Amino acid sequence: MKVSAAAATDIGLVREGNEDSYLVDEPLFAVADGMGGHRGGEVASQLALETVEKLFQKGTGDLAEQVQEANRAVFERSVEDRKVAGMGTTLTAALVEGDRIRLAHVGDSRAYLLRDGELRRLTEDHTLVHRMVTEGEISEEEAEAHPQRSVLTRALGVDMVVDVDDDVVQVRSGDRLLLCTDGLTGMVSEEEIKEMLQGIADPSEAAERLVRRANEAGGVDNITVVVLDFSDDGRAQDGPAQDGEAPVARPKAPAEKPAQAPRRRAFPWMRMAIWAGAAVAVIVLGLVGLRAYLDTQWYVGVSEGNVAVYRGIPAEVAGFRLHHVVVETTIPAEVAESLALYRDRLDQGITADDREAANAIVEQIRNDVEAAQRNGPGP
Repeated sequence: MKVSAAAATDIGLVREGNEDSYLVDEPLFAVADGMGGHRGGEVASQLALETVEKLFQKGTGDLAEQVQEANRAVFERSVEDRKVAGMGTTLTAALVEGDRIRLAHVGDSRAYLLRDGELRRLTEDHTLVHRMVTEGEISEEEAEAHPQRSVLTRALGVDMVVDVDDDVVQVRSGDRLLLCTDGLTGMVSEEEIKEMLQGIADPSEAAERLVRRANEAGGVDNITVVVLDFSDDGRAQDGPAQDGEAPVARPKAPAEKPAQAPRRRAFPWMRMAIWAGAAVAVIVLGLVGLRAYLDTQWYVGVSEGNVAVYRGIPAEVAGFRLHHVVVETTIPAEVAESLALYRDRLDQGITADDREAANAIVEQIRNDVEAAQRNGPGP
């Protein structure tokens, strides 16, 4: 089976930087949507794809195991580098194996298969809203406009271990595969995506048109798409990079160094090096343990003047914040704190047992604020 591939990415019309990354390295293709601020999100998405590609080139593990290793790489970097603490990323990867596609997926980026005019979603969103839909709490239509539709329940780099969805899909000549971040699906309906994939034959033009349409619809997020066409003949081609694209996450091979004769070192220096290495290992293990603990802690507090859900604890040690914002709501904290129930509590942080409990607290605050606005402020 021959593959013709094209990719396109764009910063969108609102964001200050592009936190998306993509990988086009036949037979391996992927998209990733970083989170954690401009620098953190960009680092997370690129590091994840670089790790997957490097392990694939070495033949280490299967695709799901390579994604699992990418998760560990992002997590450890987040622990070690305060500048990107709390970063994470989605990742949706496809490995072409003859007439099969092996998929590995975490987050809310997506994979679609277009066949005979029908568009089928191959991945499941790991979001709070999708869970609410599957549990019958809200409808698909309500989910599309839900204020928490972007809250992830699973992402790379958030915990030491992550569940990776993996699947194998048979393909045939004439099929078209789309990998995309939610910057596309959050702005363009699946029906419109199907029409463009079906109506534009050239994969490069299709990729560009999808990105352009997302921007026409508002472009509130970074947008990245990879389009793969399958055929029985013809040579595989990679679509050219587009203006403003984030670079393909492809690690550079280190330059070979000339062989050097072994150097003898005095024993005291060697002993000091061993002790220093052991000390560093203890510190790293301690940080990993601390991060693992913080990842189990949740609270509701204030971010940029609004009520927000935090992961961690409301504290700071030696300039190192032990928390990060997971989602910032549109509820003004000043209004919430005007209610006796929440007075002086949000600044200190309202603790919760888990993420769902934190979300429930936010919804209760929202309901209380709306009730107060309808009936007048409470005592």
